[in-house]
Order: sequence, then structure tokens, then C-alpha cells
Amino acid sequence: MDFTIRKATKDDMPRVLTLIKQLAEFEKEPDAVLVTVQDLQNDGFGENPAFFCFVAEVDNTVEGIALGYNRYSTWKGKIIHLEDLIVNTKFRGSGIGSALLDAFVKYGYSLGVKRINWEVLDWNEPAIKFYESKGANVMRDWDVVQMTEQSIKNYIAKL
Repeated sequence: MDFTIRKATKDDMPRVLTLIKQLAEFEKEPDAVLVTVQDLQNDGFGENPAFFCFVAEVDNTVEGIALGYNRYSTWKGKIIHLEDLIVNTKFRGSGIGSALLDAFVKYGYSLGVKRINWEVLDWNEPAIKFYESKGANVMRDWDVVQMTEQSIKNYIAKL
């Protein structure tokens, strides 16, 4: 199968959002996606983009994405975070995921980052095996910590 990996454009964001929603369904959180196409277009393509994105295109349709952003480690320095690597369900196993991860890692290398990090759900064994096969270290002794918009508001209200 032929596909192309390239940097995303504003015009790709409707399809990117479709894939994000597909991932949310897979992760059993179908109602959790609040971001809109407009958010993605505004946040990813302004003067100070909040994220960068690579897309995999099959027959002129975006069928996979690797979306990430810059971070900074107090121990390592510049790093990038892979927020999501998504391949349309019908194209899994086609090599698109590997090609997207390749593009993401090459981009990080070109930036001179000291680390690339991301999370994976502990029950997503196919993804864990895929990442480990690429040389990634799945650190099972770390827990993800988050504050939701509501918990941020609650925190601020107590200050």
C-alpha cells in the first residue's frame, strides 16, 4: 500500500479531529474530546504553535497522525512529547504507524532533543509491544498525574 508522510496543514485538521475521536472511542472515552477543528487550527498554526503534527495520507485522505509538542526536562534539557500516534483502524498493521513514529523521531533528532516521551495505556498490549520493538522503554513504575480544568478551578478557588 502506498502512503505519504508529511507535516500537517490547517486543512488537515477536520480529518485529524476525526482520528482523535476514533482514538477516544478505542480508549473507552468517546465523550472526552472537547477540542474542535477551530481549536486545532488556531492552536497548531499561529505565531506560536502549541503543537506540531505529521500525517499519513492514503489516496489523498489522512489516515494517521503523530501529534506532539515541545517540552523541557530539568534533568535532560530539550525534549518533545508525542501526545498521540493514531492510525485509522482499517490501516493498522500497514506500516503507517512505524512510518509516523519514524518521522516523529527524525524530527526530534533534527531538533537535538535529549528525549522523546509519551504515555500508553497499561491495557494496550499491542501498542506496548510496538513501542518496545522500536527500542522505547515503557516505564511501568511511573504514574501519570493530571489536573482537569475543573480541578484547576477548584485549586485556584482555594488559594
